[in-house]
Amino acid sequence: MSARALLYSLSVTPKTPPDVSARKKNPCSDVKPRYPFPFRIRVRASSQECCSVFRVSALRSSGGRRGGKVWADKFEETHDGVVLGDEEKDSSVPWLERFPKRWVIVVLCFSAFLLCNMDRVNMSIAILPMSAEFNWNPTTVGLIQSSFFWGYLLTQVAGGIWADTVGGKLVLGFGVVWWSIATALTPIAAKAGLPFLLVVRAFMGIGEGVAMPAMNNILSKWVPVAERSRSLALVYSGMYLGSVTGLAFSPFLIHQFGWPSVFFSFGSLGTVWFAVWLSKAHSSPLEDPELLPEEKRLIISNSVSNEPVKTIPWGLILSKPPVWALIMCHFCHNWGTFILLTWMPTYYNQVLKFNLTDSGLICVLPWLTMAFSANLGGWIADTLVSKGLSVTKVRKIMQTIGFLGPAFFLTQLSHVNSPAMAVLCMACSQGTDAFSQSGLYSNHQDIAPRYSGVLLGLSNTAGVLAGVFGTAATGYILQHGSWDDVFKVSVGLYLVGTVVWNLFSTGEKILD
Repeated sequence: MSARALLYSLSVTPKTPPDVSARKKNPCSDVKPRYPFPFRIRVRASSQECCSVFRVSALRSSGGRRGGKVWADKFEETHDGVVLGDEEKDSSVPWLERFPKRWVIVVLCFSAFLLCNMDRVNMSIAILPMSAEFNWNPTTVGLIQSSFFWGYLLTQVAGGIWADTVGGKLVLGFGVVWWSIATALTPIAAKAGLPFLLVVRAFMGIGEGVAMPAMNNILSKWVPVAERSRSLALVYSGMYLGSVTGLAFSPFLIHQFGWPSVFFSFGSLGTVWFAVWLSKAHSSPLEDPELLPEEKRLIISNSVSNEPVKTIPWGLILSKPPVWALIMCHFCHNWGTFILLTWMPTYYNQVLKFNLTDSGLICVLPWLTMAFSANLGGWIADTLVSKGLSVTKVRKIMQTIGFLGPAFFLTQLSHVNSPAMAVLCMACSQGTDAFSQSGLYSNHQDIAPRYSGVLLGLSNTAGVLAGVFGTAATGYILQHGSWDDVFKVSVGLYLVGTVVWNLFSTGEKILD
């Protein structure tokens, strides 16, 4: 390396080292210098973002001789200007400020997904009094439920491209504000007429459609690989707890204040989240001025490039069999999941004969089970990876449980005779389904970390199509068949997904 390529920055404490070899008495000898005294020499190569840091100390020699020795220790090499030394580990910083910032981002994404499903599932409860008031038949109800997915479908890939190019903070913030406004406008649109309601629900889908790609983009930059499964599990459990919250509070609000109150109250919560998001979140750790050097170093050394994506290699992405396995399995998974999400209150009301309040409260149990199981699966997956099991095997094990578990318990619904057993089967079905968060939902960052937003947009587009067709088809099946027929279709798709996933999926990176 030439001398011109080096940039030296020297910081000394004390500023002038004492002259230990001087024979004349120092006029400031009454001030005793501290030994050893540390200072840093930072060497930076102009051609690369790399710093080498030495800690140099001087110590006076023992005995009467004047003199001493100097030595260097604690060599460190860092990237992107991230330097960590002992003196930077300031124990005086309050505990709350030392809480890992990457987990602040995870918690904020968790709360966004909490609101996401609160605003989505409230319609599955409110649709019962709304259909009675407006005289909607099951086919019309299915149309209304599926209209959300029209908009949701439009922004999956677009949201992924947007997030990968401009950053996830802006995109997720936009999504929450957009769907919150649409939620609050739902009662007004319903009273204006069915076409207006369908448009507003589609608009709500546009906002929620960008949430998953944006979140995936942010976490791919903030979360190290060793924490990937549990962080994604926590974020997705926000969706399940959002369903719990929405299904638990909606009946109470409807009973006390009427069905419009559900949409007005839930929609207003998005403004609170957005204010916190603007002040605390950043698209990548390099953009966060408050991030402690120790955590920044950990994240950068264990994550992919934080550079924005400029071009999307569509041909390369679509040429990979694991990508198509991910897309197909997302479709198979979401068919059953969205049917449970949108039609279960109706199932409990019509088949199990629960009233409106009971339907909402009973629906809470399966979603609570999912929240617990998702986090359990995340910890199990990360533990297996840390023990040396390959990421590919871990993803296949977790997703196989996520497919075969729901398939088994849904087949048992036709054999149970009591509402309690039916609810138990639903809870077990959705509980095992939640292991998918450590399977296919973690796989986007495994195989294409730089394009994880786009890839999630692609696979979730297939998942949304499953929601559109599955939700609408359920209304048609119920007019011409039974709930057993609805569950048989879901079970068949779960089995197909199991085969495809185990044959073609991988946990290794296939795209740089």
